[in-house]
Amino acid sequence: MLEQYLRFKEENPDALLFFRMGDFYELFFEDAEIVARSVQIALTSRNPKDDNPIPMCGVPHHSVEPYLAKLLEQGFKIAICDQIEDPKQAKGLVQRAVTRVLTPGTVVEDSSLKAKQHNYLAALYWDSSKGCGGVAWVDFSTGEWSGLHSKKEPDLWQWAAKIAPSELLLAQGRTVPSQYGDLSAQVTSVAPGAYFDFNRGSERVCQSQGVSSLDTVDLENKPELVRCCGALLLYLEQTQKGDFNHLGEFKPLNPGKHLLLDEVTEKNLEIFRRLDGRSGKGTLWRVLDRTMTPMGGRLLETRLRQPWRDSRPVIETQDVVSALFERDALRADVRRELDTVYDMERLSTRVFLGRAVPKDFIALRTSLTSLPRLRVLLADSDAADVAALGKVLRQWDDMEDLSSLLHKALVDSPPPVITDGGLFRTGYDGELDELIELTEHGEARLQDLLEQEKKACGIPKIKLGFNKVFGYYLEISKSYQGDIPEHFIRRQTLVNSERYITPELKELEEKLLSASEKRKSLEYALFQKLREVLADARSRFLFMAGVVAALDYWQSLAEAARINDWSRPELHDGMEIDIESGRHPVVEDATGAANYIPNNVQIDANRRILLITGPNMAGKSTVLRQVAIMVIMAQIGAFVPARNARIGMVDRVFSRVGASDNLAQGQSTFMVEMMETARILRQATSRSLVILDEIGRGTSTFDGLALAWAVVEELARRARGGIRTLFATHYHELTSLEGHIEGLRNLNIAVKEWKGDIVFLRKLVPGAADRSYGIEVARLAGVPRPVVERARELLAQLEEKSQDGSGVGAHQVCQTLLPGMAPESAPADSVQEHPVLGVIADLDVDAMTPLQALTMLGKLKKLL
Repeated sequence: MLEQYLRFKEENPDALLFFRMGDFYELFFEDAEIVARSVQIALTSRNPKDDNPIPMCGVPHHSVEPYLAKLLEQGFKIAICDQIEDPKQAKGLVQRAVTRVLTPGTVVEDSSLKAKQHNYLAALYWDSSKGCGGVAWVDFSTGEWSGLHSKKEPDLWQWAAKIAPSELLLAQGRTVPSQYGDLSAQVTSVAPGAYFDFNRGSERVCQSQGVSSLDTVDLENKPELVRCCGALLLYLEQTQKGDFNHLGEFKPLNPGKHLLLDEVTEKNLEIFRRLDGRSGKGTLWRVLDRTMTPMGGRLLETRLRQPWRDSRPVIETQDVVSALFERDALRADVRRELDTVYDMERLSTRVFLGRAVPKDFIALRTSLTSLPRLRVLLADSDAADVAALGKVLRQWDDMEDLSSLLHKALVDSPPPVITDGGLFRTGYDGELDELIELTEHGEARLQDLLEQEKKACGIPKIKLGFNKVFGYYLEISKSYQGDIPEHFIRRQTLVNSERYITPELKELEEKLLSASEKRKSLEYALFQKLREVLADARSRFLFMAGVVAALDYWQSLAEAARINDWSRPELHDGMEIDIESGRHPVVEDATGAANYIPNNVQIDANRRILLITGPNMAGKSTVLRQVAIMVIMAQIGAFVPARNARIGMVDRVFSRVGASDNLAQGQSTFMVEMMETARILRQATSRSLVILDEIGRGTSTFDGLALAWAVVEELARRARGGIRTLFATHYHELTSLEGHIEGLRNLNIAVKEWKGDIVFLRKLVPGAADRSYGIEVARLAGVPRPVVERARELLAQLEEKSQDGSGVGAHQVCQTLLPGMAPESAPADSVQEHPVLGVIADLDVDAMTPLQALTMLGKLKKLL
């Protein structure tokens, strides 16, 4: 057995080998030590009395999933080695084979997946000689896959970072660029010759899609993308060890149809994760997510990553959201029914792959039960007149045939394991009914036979018994002196009784003893037939899963809008963005609507660049982000947190917000800031929206001011009239650009002074801020009082020196105030000597007694 184990381990050296032995999966040697430590189970040993015992651990096969999930989460690969023949029929060693290799990007079990998030396996390839590349990704748990072909390598890495794959296949020797270092942990290096071969990739893609030409799936002139698709398919072949024809139609991504959000913008706007890296509360996704099904949650994730650029699908979505927004009772009923729908996509995948357990079939049955009720709810409402909803209803499939089959076939609470029996209802199969009768009512059949014999032969005290040697028998006491029926066959003589069998009793015994095994075998066969029926209907399951996802997505947006008092934005193809009483949805969700001060923002031909000044903590960044977030919300079809909003469609949103570094890759805060700024200036178009916060703060004052100034000029110069920009800054000098740069307008966040304190009004008003209030903010932050008072004193002197009309700059002002900073070139007589310095210079320290020194110290103190 160990030789067999080692052979499979040699074939899978980079995976933990789970080796099936009876009711357990066992691990040995180093694998056992790793697993025992990683999932906290007992480490034992085989042959413990030997000088070199073999480390061993194991887990029950029926409860292995939680352990597998923990190991996958830690990044391990796992080879599952199963018994492929019945141990009862095996002669010698049971035949085994590795039936599947589990990796983070290829799992389909719920225990290893997040319900409302995709789980992508990706592959990226760049051909530097041709200047072309591709990136492809597949969610194996749903069968959805797509990809992107590009002549810009940074675009490929941006998309790879955006989709956040659980695994990323790269050719050996390829490394992740430093700015995308977070992807390094997900990289699986593969041989480029085998995985990224174009000819083999073409064959695999055509075979997978059932087509004869790459042109059919829009891959004719995208060889690098074909290589990536081929790599994905080969990896799946090697890990799944069987058919995986559940993959859907490959649909190359067309970036021109979507508002593009790079990974930096997603991070800065906290769409999926907060700036501290945590997900959940504090993100836009969390505020918007009122979905009731996993499919709806994943559709919301997709829409947020890829908002529409064309207004047509946005308006269609808005129409349905409006209809559900206005009908609270209908929306509540729809939400109640959706709550009983399980993950039809992933359930049908497990059924198709033969990995579904009985509870998966019950979940599908429950889901199908809700479909007719959902259709009736929608069809009976006046919301059915809305175009998108009407189209859905016309294509609706209740799937009543499959629902009826599952209800007829399966019991309500089946056992967890298929081979245990007890899966099917009586009445589903005649042969099975007889076996169920025997296994569940066998004792009653025996008692009936006993009563028949008593009546037939007139012997009232016949007893029924059983032992392992003779099986069932009839026992008659020796006190009985009458005749024994001829069909009674003597089997055993005891002191006080005789034991007999009859042909009928023997026949019934054989049926009873074999009924349990026959029942399990028959139920297993019936279950496989049922699985095949459902697997053949996978396309129907996927279609209705898509319908349910869309319905869930629409009601989620309507529910979020109703709860948060949002309004429907008006979309147009112009450049104007006009927001009345806008709020930041995530901040408002955290602080409460009553504590949030709304603001108006207007961008048009005369106000293309809004320069926003004001102190720290006043809310400049919040205003910037809320405008960008409202644009994204509008272009996924959602309502927005504003009284009214008119939004000109945007092709890209760029953000440069906050201070961050990437020290592991040798990038300082200022370097990261400049890299992000460079990306914006190179990629922004006339239809983009740019938000910039505190450009140039990471370097010296004059360097930073010069950079910020130049960036503003470039944004104003680009795209024949300037790019729509919100630019927050502490450099008040930039406010003088209003009137000199066309389309630039000054705004500030209002602050009020009250009895020596400052009050942040959080209100965006026209004009430039007159002060930064940095010292007041420092006091509010808890900086010690002496430091605050000294800072105020220095600020007054700096302001006095800088405003005395002498034309002296900030650097020269500091030189006159800070000790030791006078210029070396200054004439000696230009520095006025303090009287104490002259006294000290005349002292003969070596000739002074301690008392004289103490007396002199007192005099110096008085002079000071």
